[in-house]
Amino acid sequence: MKIWRNQNSEHIVRGGITKIFPRLWRYCLVLTSDTTKADDLAQAACLRALERAHSFEAGSHFDRWLFRLTQRLWIDEIRKVAVRRGGGLSSIEEVDLMDLAPNPEQQTLNREILMGIMRLPEAQRVAILLVYVEGHSYRDAADILGIPVGTVMSRLSVARGKLVETFSDRAEVG
Repeated sequence: MKIWRNQNSEHIVRGGITKIFPRLWRYCLVLTSDTTKADDLAQAACLRALERAHSFEAGSHFDRWLFRLTQRLWIDEIRKVAVRRGGGLSSIEEVDLMDLAPNPEQQTLNREILMGIMRLPEAQRVAILLVYVEGHSYRDAADILGIPVGTVMSRLSVARGKLVETFSDRAEVG
């Protein structure tokens, strides 16, 4: 019975990676702020997920499991190297994201909002992505990040305050 369960988990993981990959890559981009590093992290996360497919419990939330695995991978492996070497971040202007907004004004606004988010510290960027973009609850985001719910709420509050400040300053100038 245990072999069947492992095979079932492996099948779920293989299929899940295909379905969730665009979301995973976006998460990796928010973590790394660099398209090349996001590619590497997403690839490493997929490999790690396949290696650890046996630990995925069928019936649980695959996206939460994969995002948590990716978060740990980033912290344990890639982030150490980037921080120690002083690896720079790409500016948001260099990142080519497809924008499906229906009109140029909305595209411009979306780009400005994304630029504002990418200027936030990593912890706040990740919290915004998980809660506001991916739609996870505060509890789910806390589980993915391995932090208390109150910390997620605090990060979101501070990030919202900084974004409001940034965009209210721009409105006064314009």
